[in-house]
Amino acid sequence: MTNPDDLSRRKLLMKLGVLFNGIIAAVLAVPIIRYILSPVAEERKQGFQSWLPLGELNEFPAGETRFATYRNPVVNPWDGKTADIACWVRNVDGQTFQVFAINCAHLGCPVRWFPQSNLFMCPCHGGAYYQDGSRASGPPERGLFQYHYKIELGKLFIKAGEMPTPGQKTQSSLVTLETRRCA
Repeated sequence: MTNPDDLSRRKLLMKLGVLFNGIIAAVLAVPIIRYILSPVAEERKQGFQSWLPLGELNEFPAGETRFATYRNPVVNPWDGKTADIACWVRNVDGQTFQVFAINCAHLGCPVRWFPQSNLFMCPCHGGAYYQDGSRASGPPERGLFQYHYKIELGKLFIKAGEMPTPGQKTQSSLVTLETRRCA
């Protein structure tokens, strides 16, 4: 006769299967739980809301559009050169600036500035933008995205932690809102 305390082959394999499935479940549960709790555990990085310098004001002559780069405020050590982000800076009249994202509003291809025609051109699908960033022709349905900027101590700063999108208010719309409240 068999002793009830004896471990049969079937019981042994059953216990090993349950143990193996428990280990796999625990291994899979760790990243899932971390993903679910990550907004609670981690705060947004401080660089996200910071103002980043683009350069001295004399680097951007009045009436010209210049290429500039800045370092992404939210980087990882392994990002390398990909953390350097390009933009176009237009000095309208010496005091007013427009800082455009380099990406086309259609599919995100990098636009180039052509001073001969005063146009930004997208090489991917033929999108064109006027010097003020508004749409000139091609498939893009809107103008170039603009960064918020400020001038302090002779330097031009942009708020680049968040990518400009169609729903955000620009500086001109903020000025309009403030003017309407005062009237």
